[in-house]
Amino acid sequence: MEYIMELRKLVGHQPLIMVGATMLLLNQQKELLMMKRTDNLFWGLPGGSIELGESLEECVKRETVEEVGITVDHIKLFGVYSGKEMHYTYPNGDEVYMVSVVFLSKIDHESIQLNLDEHSTYRFFNLNEIPDEVSPPIKPILHDLIKKTRSD
Repeated sequence: MEYIMELRKLVGHQPLIMVGATMLLLNQQKELLMMKRTDNLFWGLPGGSIELGESLEECVKRETVEEVGITVDHIKLFGVYSGKEMHYTYPNGDEVYMVSVVFLSKIDHESIQLNLDEHSTYRFFNLNEIPDEVSPPIKPILHDLIKKTRSD
């Protein structure tokens, strides 16, 4: 997020196009790992913005380690999300239009080491029981994950 923070010094809260990566982590029971964010108190997914010179795959793997302490080796492209529904204003007033490249991975263990600066708790959710209080930019991602899982 260093790159975005440097841009914010120049543009303040003005809208930025922010490119990042998001991770869908499913356990063996096909439950989705979600964390409760400390900034907006909504449930979210591991992920974040790309740094200069970083690939999207490197970004999502780094963010997953930073946020939940899990190293993922095998990732699969799930989808790319952009447009009006990916518009978000952070609680501090920073406005972004996100381009999020979403990856999927399975985890065999549940030894989560949560980053308490960004999240207060975590939980694995059955896809039929995803909470309503989710961070707005991940709603279309979750919708597609649930839809795809039902059709498999």
